[in-house]
Amino acid sequence: MKKEKNCLSLYAPGEACTVHSLNAGELAPKMAEMGLYTGKNLRVLFRAPFGGPMAIDLDGYVLSLRLDEASMVVVKPIV
Repeated sequence: MKKEKNCLSLYAPGEACTVHSLNAGELAPKMAEMGLYTGKNLRVLFRAPFGGPMAIDLDGYVLSLRLDEASMVVVKPIV
C-alpha cells in the first residue's frame, strides 16, 4: 500500500493535487493571497535540484515556492 502524500513539498513534477488546507503560520495569509486556498487545484511543474524551490501551475500562472513554504500546504491527490 502506497503512503499518501499529504504535503505539497512531497509531490513530483507532473503530479496534480487539490489544496486541503494551509498550516497555521505567518505565511498562510500571504499564500492565500497568492491563490493557494482550500479547494484549489494545482499541478507541480518542476523542482530545482538540491532542495531548491518548486514551481506550480495555478490556473495558468506559475508560482515558485521554497520547500519549507510548500510543506505548509496540505493537499490531496486528484483521482
